[in-house]
Amino acid sequence: MNDPDRFGAEQMEVDGQVRKSSRGRTPSGKPNPVDVHVGGRVRLRRTLMGLSQERLGEAIGLTFQQVQKYERGANRIGASRLWDLSRVLDVSMSYFFEEMGEETAQYSPMNIAQCPGEPREMDSDPMSKRETLELVRAYYKITDSSVRKRVFELTKTLAATAESEEMGVLEEPATR
Repeated sequence: MNDPDRFGAEQMEVDGQVRKSSRGRTPSGKPNPVDVHVGGRVRLRRTLMGLSQERLGEAIGLTFQQVQKYERGANRIGASRLWDLSRVLDVSMSYFFEEMGEETAQYSPMNIAQCPGEPREMDSDPMSKRETLELVRAYYKITDSSVRKRVFELTKTLAATAESEEMGVLEEPATR
């Protein structure tokens, strides 16, 4: 039985119990982790392409505020809108679901309805940080491939040095 209550929310009967539909949100009302993941992939691709939220919104007939809500997962993206986004962002539909971990996937609306529970907070993905996106864009603006390769090697060396220092492996330089 799917009947709207007086507030417009649907009620569903699941295993003999009547539950309100959360429209895919978690029991606490937070955005669904799957929607947050898809929105993050929209943001990643938009940023890598150098598009503002306003320009993306114009391309698909939305305001930049709506694009913001999609990117945060606050509003769910319907199939036809996802199709439009895939065309404008020049990616396949599956792109938006790539790199989704099992922990995120288990919070699909169907699974939440069957086994309600609150997802634990996810660590911030470095690929979704603005700094990372700007770094990648700047890196690919380096037109000389040999310079780009040297920058890449320098970055790897710096990261390895920092990792060694954190582990206390780096020896003190010898003094003359």
